[in-house]
Amino acid sequence: MAEQNTAFIKLHDVYKSFGNSPVLRGVSLEIAKGEVACIIGPSGSGKSTILRCINALTPVDQGFIQVGDIQVTSKGLDMVALCHRVGMVFQQYNLFPHKTVLQNVSMAPIQVLKQKRAEVMDRARALLEKVKLVHKADAYPGELSGGQQQRVAIARALCMQPEAILFDEVTAALDPEMVGEVLTVIRDIAREGMTCVIVTHEMGFAREAANHVYFTDGGLIVEAAPPTRFFSDPQDERTRSFLSKVL
Repeated sequence: MAEQNTAFIKLHDVYKSFGNSPVLRGVSLEIAKGEVACIIGPSGSGKSTILRCINALTPVDQGFIQVGDIQVTSKGLDMVALCHRVGMVFQQYNLFPHKTVLQNVSMAPIQVLKQKRAEVMDRARALLEKVKLVHKADAYPGELSGGQQQRVAIARALCMQPEAILFDEVTAALDPEMVGEVLTVIRDIAREGMTCVIVTHEMGFAREAANHVYFTDGGLIVEAAPPTRFFSDPQDERTRSFLSKVL
């Protein structure tokens, strides 16, 4: 188990409401570099909001978030530095329909990080090879299946050379036969030592791939444990009830 002071991603007592609806009610967690953390829980329990707060897409009302040496909750946050440090893959692929697969993957490092085009193009092709889609480099998103589009979205996140990637229910919109191909790519990334925070409904994947599983309910982290203990001996009644419905 990593020492607490080696945590790469830290949330301390994070609160977030949308209007009069509290979504996060004091969330604290620490994720070490190279760790795979899966966040599970019922719909509306705050899972996706945790991810969006980590990469500053959603500002917090109260609390503290740090990624490496970047204080995400600071007023002077450098968003470009944070985007370089933390990638995100969404449930909806968010690819540009009028750009080719290769353009989608390579665009952000060239435009946002101002990296050399030739260098980025080589990296983008290597990443498409990694997600087994190099033969689709010149295709447009509309010509791809949902699973292929999601793998392009993962390659796009990796092209920014982040130190961590957040995955927000990335298989939820996919047909069952496409889920496996996307989870295989995430598994490979995790094995290579990428810090991954994964919101998922895929319990088998969480059991197999995670170092730590977090269960959220009502805007709180109710239980957290390594997967062997989490799935075989849940301590909280809410966790037990949830697992009885999904396993």
